[in-house]
Amino acid sequence: MMAPQTLILARILTQDDAQPEAEAVLTEAGRVKATGSREALQALAPRAEVLDHRDLLLTPGLCDAHIHLVAYGFSLSQLNLHGARSVAEVAARVAQRAANTPPGTWIRGGGFLMSELGLSDYPTAEMLDAVSRHHPVLLYSRDLHLAWANSLALQLAGVTETTPDPSGGQIVRPLGSLLENATQLVARAVPEPSEVQTLAAAKAGADDLAGRGYVSVHTMGYEGPQAPRALQRLAAQGELPLRIWACLPHERLPEAPELLKENSDLFEFGGVKFFADGALGSRTAWLHAPGFADGSGTGIALDPPDLIRERGRQALSLGLVPVTHAIGDRANTEVLDAYDDLRDLAKSKGLHLRIEHAQHLRPEDIARFGGLTASVQPIHLQADAAMISSLLPQHARTSYAFKSLKAAGALLAFGSDAPVAPPDVRASFAAATTRVGDDGTHLAPDETLSLNETLWAFTRGPALAAGWNDEGLILPGARAAFTLWDSLGGNARALVL
Repeated sequence: MMAPQTLILARILTQDDAQPEAEAVLTEAGRVKATGSREALQALAPRAEVLDHRDLLLTPGLCDAHIHLVAYGFSLSQLNLHGARSVAEVAARVAQRAANTPPGTWIRGGGFLMSELGLSDYPTAEMLDAVSRHHPVLLYSRDLHLAWANSLALQLAGVTETTPDPSGGQIVRPLGSLLENATQLVARAVPEPSEVQTLAAAKAGADDLAGRGYVSVHTMGYEGPQAPRALQRLAAQGELPLRIWACLPHERLPEAPELLKENSDLFEFGGVKFFADGALGSRTAWLHAPGFADGSGTGIALDPPDLIRERGRQALSLGLVPVTHAIGDRANTEVLDAYDDLRDLAKSKGLHLRIEHAQHLRPEDIARFGGLTASVQPIHLQADAAMISSLLPQHARTSYAFKSLKAAGALLAFGSDAPVAPPDVRASFAAATTRVGDDGTHLAPDETLSLNETLWAFTRGPALAAGWNDEGLILPGARAAFTLWDSLGGNARALVL
């Protein structure tokens, strides 16, 4: 018996060079069967269900190529500090949440930027204590590389003035701010969410992404093992509206052979995640001299290049992609050096080595991205533009170098980094196609992309980066997973058949 067929009428951008546009697409059993004119496909499948979207644009489905999906799901119910413009405003939001939260319950949230709060030094516990004496508070900066805790949270975590800095982290004195690996000192004191809570967060995050027009995501390895288990469970229950390519933290690499046996059509482990440095807003990005223009140094180096080489080689031997967070120019140089020793093995495996963020680059390093995946997040440009002008003026022309990376032969894969930034399709497209920051700064206008180039980097680019030959384009055999638009870069919604 023939499977039910669906005929979609719309203005279709296929991203298939042989037939870039079409009037209709015919699907069957979750796959594209044919594309072409309305008359030809109606003749081919006269009994097909017809979805008439001729007033809309249909494209291959969007993919967020860098997200922390379950953490994003949790963030939807946590304290949102995006847009806070002063310490007083943060304190007011904490006070309001405390008034509606049982004493002793942790208050968690994030999304602030030190620059937007008007701070030149790191925030202290004392700034939060007056409004949260009965609640431990742990707030993350927008980039997640800085945690801000009140005194009760520090007390419960056992962090004092004499606690030594952990490797790859710093406890700022006076107490309150923790950088990089030091954030875990307090995070470990927060009660672990239950399996039910984690499953609910996974579902909330996935449903939210689908509602924004996404059909797939690459979720990073900055979450505990319970996060991918929840996503796998949703897939097994038929409740996962997204296709997921997931990364393991490199510390879990020994588990990979067993975990790979659990890969399925909607969920697969495909990458191994490393961190070369921190982030711009927290002043922890690893930089070449002279470093930050405010004199705060050259950042913090995290996973050593030799470790990336060694474990990257192990990952590749298992068919997994090394995926490395690198924001500062020094971090990118060091990762590129390490990757030079892995390129031949990656090529033999048919895999694209990845650098996540690749934000601030030396001109001589941009050309070295040829053949690599540059997994970047245009939406970060909007908040970072002003900080780049003040903290990294030496990189004003080579930050978020989308056009130059593309010209160098990098495979562009765009994402949001949610919950660091919202997975906002309109804002992401605007950032890539206008390069205007929140303060009106035009950052390196020569690096602007077109709408179609941006669409490719949100669809076909991520598909190729993940090894998905059946996604990111509309042609026979491809996955029937689309995004419907009122106009390209405007309002979007997913359509998966």
